[in-house]
Amino acid sequence: MASNLLAAGFPLTVHNRTAGPEQPLVAQGARLATSPAAAAAAAELLCVCVSDDSAVEAVLFAPQTDPHRDPASAGLSPGSLVIDFSTIAPATSQSLAVRLAKLGVAYLDAPVTGGTEGARAGSLSVLVGGAAADLERVRPILDVVGGRVSHLGPVGAGQQAKAVNQVLVAGSYAAVAEAMALGQRLGLPMEQVCDALAAGAAGSWALENRAANMLNGHFPLGFRLSLHRKDLAIALETAAAAGLELPVSELVASLEDELLAAGHGNDDVSALARWFSKRK
Repeated sequence: MASNLLAAGFPLTVHNRTAGPEQPLVAQGARLATSPAAAAAAAELLCVCVSDDSAVEAVLFAPQTDPHRDPASAGLSPGSLVIDFSTIAPATSQSLAVRLAKLGVAYLDAPVTGGTEGARAGSLSVLVGGAAADLERVRPILDVVGGRVSHLGPVGAGQQAKAVNQVLVAGSYAAVAEAMALGQRLGLPMEQVCDALAAGAAGSWALENRAANMLNGHFPLGFRLSLHRKDLAIALETAAAAGLELPVSELVASLEDELLAAGHGNDDVSALARWFSKRK
């Protein structure tokens, strides 16, 4: 995402919590910041993309004893705007927005979906919650990282939509994994079967893009299983707060828990297929 912004001509200052991954961006022309505060100091727009709620809290607000980890709030100026691409709980986004507003800083929750493939291609779907005027202010940025930008309501709505997305991912990946296991057990020519099914009612992104990996037992990273499990927990908590049970998602969560316990957390979500291979 950052590389695409550089390629589009946006001046970019970068900081990574663990030093090293930002170096290719520096080589492309990005300026290196030594802390979140330093990254925010000269920024009209601050983009955050980290792993979970606590990471966002730490980057934006957590007091630090190490000056190289001063939070972004120490550098943000009134009138600036935070775009949070992380996937976190809707309530956390709403709380962050309130805290930033006290500093005169606007906030959009803008989680993305599309995996590493979409990030590289600039074709992510960006799910935005926040004020319409704030969205229009940052639309040139979002149009670079995403092929589709959808404004879904006030702050928190983007995260709620991402929860819906992760429920769909859970069901579709699990269904494809289960279907591949059945086809293999029956001895069918699965490459031909997948080609045939992709053109019918069973066609899906997961079938077209992950079935072959499942059949081959090879799971190159598109979206980490451990992160999907974290996102699924958010979806289940969000549903519970709305008084809704999600039995399919609860089942997939239990399958993912088994795989995490077996050490597969860094595999792609399509590693759900491993659950079936263990039962041959």
